[in-house]
Amino acid sequence: MPEYRVDGVTLSGKTVSGSITADNKGIAKSKAAELSREKKFKVTGIHERVAFIYRVRKGTDKPIDGEQKAFTSDEVRVALEKMGFNVLYVRKKLFGNKQKAAPVVDVITFVRVSTDLMKQKLPFNEVMSLLINDIPNPALREAIKEINTELKQGKDSEKVFMKQSPVIGKFTAQMLGLASKSGNMAEIYESAAKFMERNAEFRRNLRSALITPLITLFVLFLACLFYVAYIFPKTAEMFVKFHIKLPPMTAATLKFSNWLMDNAVILTILFTVPVIVLLRFMKTEKGKFLGDKYLIRIPILGSMLHKTAIEIFCRVFYALYSGSGENIEIIRMAAEACGNRYMEHQIKTIAIPMMLERGKGLTEAFEASGVFTKTAVSRFASGAETGTVKATALQLAEYYEKETSYRMKNAIEVIQLAVSMIMMIVLTALTLVSSETALVKPESPHMIMPIHFLIP
Repeated sequence: MPEYRVDGVTLSGKTVSGSITADNKGIAKSKAAELSREKKFKVTGIHERVAFIYRVRKGTDKPIDGEQKAFTSDEVRVALEKMGFNVLYVRKKLFGNKQKAAPVVDVITFVRVSTDLMKQKLPFNEVMSLLINDIPNPALREAIKEINTELKQGKDSEKVFMKQSPVIGKFTAQMLGLASKSGNMAEIYESAAKFMERNAEFRRNLRSALITPLITLFVLFLACLFYVAYIFPKTAEMFVKFHIKLPPMTAATLKFSNWLMDNAVILTILFTVPVIVLLRFMKTEKGKFLGDKYLIRIPILGSMLHKTAIEIFCRVFYALYSGSGENIEIIRMAAEACGNRYMEHQIKTIAIPMMLERGKGLTEAFEASGVFTKTAVSRFASGAETGTVKATALQLAEYYEKETSYRMKNAIEVIQLAVSMIMMIVLTALTLVSSETALVKPESPHMIMPIHFLIP
């Protein structure tokens, strides 16, 4: 998240400054205005922390080029001059200031290796220093450098990690930020790594189950469309030209082909416009919310997605749960991490208010939200009675991981079998139509007469 420095003057004329984070400058201005009203000062400037490129020289040495992040070019210039350099120029970097998300594989590797090194009792600052030099992705390497520098400066770990959420992901930033404050860093890092690995595996399996079959069916559809709309009519119309009676399947296919070509524009609009509108709607917040709400209700696949979301919730809940009253915030974080906006909404608007305002228990609040399975509610009820809620959350996560993994393998096999059956049926139908066309025979009296006229 971009960082901004807010400069201002108090009522007594004293200059003040501070830093805030915001998604864009408009939001930063709103935050600065609210802060100025609260702290009673006048805002004189808002500067985003961006990258500046510079060229310096020391004495008669060769010029040196470099890059440094700062709020203004003057900050960079003053810092370089204090180091004894002759500054040739300092310019704002025009491109590359926006933080880019690092590849998920690189982030998982960073968290996993950090976990393993901390388990070997290596100090956290040494872990960060070691990994900085071995991270291949430039965006992730720069993010880790900034995190390490700011942690050494004594800044709040949650804020430090959350600043890098566009690079490492919101969930990762939240978990690692909390880990730095807790007394069980290795355990929280282990849970974060496990969650990320599990999530990546599930997405990979989902792509295998859906994307490959969908692409196969789409290519098959295009091939059939090309055959019916272009290749087949060229053959069939030749028979029509000579008034040859067509067999039933050939005649029906030709009729369908003609109808398809006559209404090509209308059909294209009817199929493409709704898809485009739906895709654009699904990118909106309301579209994402409704998509997540109804996605978990789809037979077979929806159940797996639902249980995977509960598994993620339980893993985060297990990693952060302490058994104290602060666990409301942990439930909120687990809801945000589960990856389903509908579940997150239900937990935040039903379960948490019930616990805060009505004093209801964990189990009753979870059941009222309507997004937890009967198994999950039952297990949490048992855990609440025996005081083993944390252990219960881990058991649920492990149980749903095994169940969804097994069901996913079965689903992949069923989908692949279904795609194979569809391909077999379509290809058989095309073969039958082509064979029938090949067996068309002209009636001899009609064809012989024109041939006799051609003989000299």
